[in-house]
Amino acid sequence: MVGHSPSITPVPLVSASETTLGCYVARRLVQVGVNDVFSVPGDFNLALLDHLLAEPGLRLIGCCNELNAGYAADGYARSRGVGACVVTFTVGGLSVLNAIAGAYSENLPLICIVGGPNSNDFGKNCVLHHTIGLPDFSQELRCFQTVTCYQAVVNNLEEAHKQIDKAISKALKESKPVYISISCNLPSISHPTFNPEPVPFFLTPKMSNQMGLEAAVEATLAVLNKAVKPVMVAGPKIRVAKAKNDFVELAGASGYPVAVMPSAKGLVPENLPHFIGTYWGAVSTAFCAEIIESADVYIFAGPIFNDYSSVGYSVLLKKEKAIIVEPDRVVVTNGPAFGFVYMKDFLQALVKRIKKNTTAYENYQRIFVPHGQPLKSDPKDPLRVNILFKHIQDMLSSNTAVIAETGDSWFNCQKLKLPEGCGYEFQMQYGSIGWSVGATLGYAQAAKDKRVIACIGDGSFQVTAQDVSTMIRCDQNAIIFLINNGGYTIEVEIHDGPYNVIKNWSYTGIVDAIHNGEGKCWTAKVTCEEELKEAIETAVGPKQDCLCFIEVIVHKDDTSKELLEWGSRVSSANSRPPNRQ
Repeated sequence: MVGHSPSITPVPLVSASETTLGCYVARRLVQVGVNDVFSVPGDFNLALLDHLLAEPGLRLIGCCNELNAGYAADGYARSRGVGACVVTFTVGGLSVLNAIAGAYSENLPLICIVGGPNSNDFGKNCVLHHTIGLPDFSQELRCFQTVTCYQAVVNNLEEAHKQIDKAISKALKESKPVYISISCNLPSISHPTFNPEPVPFFLTPKMSNQMGLEAAVEATLAVLNKAVKPVMVAGPKIRVAKAKNDFVELAGASGYPVAVMPSAKGLVPENLPHFIGTYWGAVSTAFCAEIIESADVYIFAGPIFNDYSSVGYSVLLKKEKAIIVEPDRVVVTNGPAFGFVYMKDFLQALVKRIKKNTTAYENYQRIFVPHGQPLKSDPKDPLRVNILFKHIQDMLSSNTAVIAETGDSWFNCQKLKLPEGCGYEFQMQYGSIGWSVGATLGYAQAAKDKRVIACIGDGSFQVTAQDVSTMIRCDQNAIIFLINNGGYTIEVEIHDGPYNVIKNWSYTGIVDAIHNGEGKCWTAKVTCEEELKEAIETAVGPKQDCLCFIEVIVHKDDTSKELLEWGSRVSSANSRPPNRQ
């Protein structure tokens, strides 16, 4: 389906003195920071879409399918702090569900609005289209209950304002997606509770339990001040806790070496004086794992430990050495746990009292050997992946952002050195292939001051390619590197089989067809370093205001060494035999 163009200026549907449910929803979205809503039209949401179009502060971005609309809202939320999508009942809701699950796993506040059945049909034992043919409207709701933190079914006007406000508040407070279903016959109706200018949102700041905070700080300092070589590691939940600046302050005050978990890359400036790279077990930045795993105490701020981040459960960490700082809880060396202690408050309190200790960083400096450069090749030799990323590295600045798709791009992008202010996003916990196409659309729409550089594998691109169309319609200028190695390389390194080989497409041909002479788009196919350099020079030069799509042809077995190591360890973890009964 083709949605409305974001450039259309609609005719207002109601007078300034009237306020409808649709207007109320639109104003609330704008108030919390949503200026772009990603949608796919369907008969149950059309009246609502009209009201969203009529809101001057909103742009309606019509996507090619619901999955990409959800991924776009995910990418938007990563930049803006909140995102929103609008789909239709059940066929749209169940299509967007996978993207909502991903946002839940990544702790992103996302408002998923569904145009629901006519309010008169509830409780009537009738069968509707877009359903599985049973007189049960709860199927979609039940599916969303497992991947959202709050669900609101708005099928009457009396409670509508309260349900909508509560849902949006829950999304912001819990940093999780919420589900709002709005009956299709209600958006155009006014009600006294829908103020023309709703009272602005104000979320009460979270306050730590003061006694718990003091006890947590004392217990932590007792451990840290006895430690010989303590270290600090940032995890992805420092975004949820809004504690990035506090973590940086503590890094400066402590003198400890600072690393990031892979899913936290981009959340901490990499130009910190004591930054040592990504801690990812056996596939860590060189010399980083040795320093982290040999420490006598490690502070993990907002970590997520799973089989992927632990490289198949092979990291050499001990709970009795770890101080785990969650967004609202602190656990000290596998011992006392302190609840209702918020990360910001805890880190700020530590900054004031921590003793400087640079021993571990001095050890790092003793063992550190600078990275080598990729082997030189003839400019017309077949292109290698390490040469590609050497050139991508040179493209990065504070005015760029990197989106890394699930696959070998995870590992190659992890090795990029991010300049201060350079954005970086990838979906590690959920790892849904194809996520990056929609996320690139959403992130680029939210971060107008940055040029997005997306690294996408050919297998992933085949899942969600259509919304390159929406990027062109929105006049975006992202640079997409389509890495064509003939299949699902990350799966090959875990467990190979004929199912990992895919049909090769003419990827530039497909994007050219999508472009169809409308909008600004430029494509190139490169097979050697000489062609790559020419393509990049064009993308950052004369085509800097275009969407640039560069297909990079590489050998099917050209993978990072980190993927080879990681794949074998994850394979080993996946193939563990059943425990004896």
